[in-house]
Amino acid sequence: MKVRTITQVALMTAILIILGLIPGIPIGFIPLPIVLQNLGVMLAGALLGSKRGTLAVFSLLVLVALGCPFLPGGRGGIAVFIGPSGGYLLSYLLCPLIMGKSLEFFSNKKMLVDFAIIWIIGVVFINVCGAIGLTISTGMTFWKALLSVLVFIPGDTIKSIAAVLIFEKLRNNAVFRSNI
Repeated sequence: MKVRTITQVALMTAILIILGLIPGIPIGFIPLPIVLQNLGVMLAGALLGSKRGTLAVFSLLVLVALGCPFLPGGRGGIAVFIGPSGGYLLSYLLCPLIMGKSLEFFSNKKMLVDFAIIWIIGVVFINVCGAIGLTISTGMTFWKALLSVLVFIPGDTIKSIAAVLIFEKLRNNAVFRSNI
């Protein structure tokens, strides 16, 4: 691996960790808080692309599995992967992979297209996977879980707008360009 690639992955992993250290906002009617970490996942896929973005998220998830308290609320350990947020965490791993490939294939450097890709994958995909995980871990029906995660859509949409604005600003920055 090139030094630039290692540095990019390490820095994005650090951003993911920092966003995870920001306490979540509890909702009350579901066991999941509103968090900022998914903004970092969106940025990983958009800025670093599928390979490097997925590697950064994978690095975070390995550290979490090893017990590092890098999820909101200071959570960590293998148990979080089978709890209510398990679906979200697994979707975090797929999000940069799908988003990076989609932006590479469909993006025509128009902000609206980039927003659609980032929103569909970073908001819809992650929340549907989160609802599936919530269904498995709590036993609630899928439709009830899907309805309950709708509360995240407005905030996640704002995060996706932020991700698009950051991506558009940094898209051609030499720091993020790479030949891998």
